[in-house]
Amino acid sequence: MQKAGPIAVFDSGYGGLTVLKEIISKLPQYDYLYLGDNARAPYGNRSFDTVYHYTLQSVQWFFDQGCSLVILACNTASAKALRTIQQNDLPRIAPGKRVLGVIRPTAEVIGTYSETKNVGILATNGTVASDSYPIEIAKFYPDINVYQEACPMWVPLVENNEHLSNGAEYFVKKNLQNIFEKGETIDVLLLACTHYPLLKEKIEEYLPVGVKLLSQGEIVAESLADYQQRHPELEILCSKSGTRQFFTTDSTEDFDNHAAIFFGEQVESKHAVVETPTN
Repeated sequence: MQKAGPIAVFDSGYGGLTVLKEIISKLPQYDYLYLGDNARAPYGNRSFDTVYHYTLQSVQWFFDQGCSLVILACNTASAKALRTIQQNDLPRIAPGKRVLGVIRPTAEVIGTYSETKNVGILATNGTVASDSYPIEIAKFYPDINVYQEACPMWVPLVENNEHLSNGAEYFVKKNLQNIFEKGETIDVLLLACTHYPLLKEKIEEYLPVGVKLLSQGEIVAESLADYQQRHPELEILCSKSGTRQFFTTDSTEDFDNHAAIFFGEQVESKHAVVETPTN
């Protein structure tokens, strides 16, 4: 019988820590293993093929650590790699394991927040180019209009701890103005990048009255709790000692210094070597 292991949470860098924080708050009993592929971040402007290969390498690394459930807490990886991994790779390399993303859980519920049936997506270039959100939302809410705005400066602002600066204010105002010009009656805005919750305070300063701002962390945590209840055969393969481990493909010192901004507390990471799968 397969041994139980931690729930894996993956991101190209630090942003997935905002999702992990919410998952732990909802499901503290499980062990968690986080990997940030900081050495190759950001993923947002990379090609579909590159993101797919990087993500698959990291998924295989998690499997090698004994994880049976991997959460891609990265919108770009979810948009550009998840479907191919689920359909082509898992049946071949690990048919008893699962890889989940952050886009579908969000698409399943976003329509319940909108009265005007107009929602806005704030995301990286890669996520916007993939059209993953309009495609997935249409499956559940075909009558909803989806407007997208790429915010390429937001991630570097957050990672350089400039998210409360005047520079951040300029780009937040610019991107919000752009998306409301596309859809004047938008009443729900989704922060479709795990870095963006750190800009929430700035964003709310310039939001029109009545517009709801959604972050993905709580949505993904609720979805995971539901998934575990519906899949007891997988749930028993998730170990429960309440431990948390953090890994990065780059400098552990840099990771630890930045991670607290996203996770809300100090972490101590280890270095991971992620290689091309041999299967």
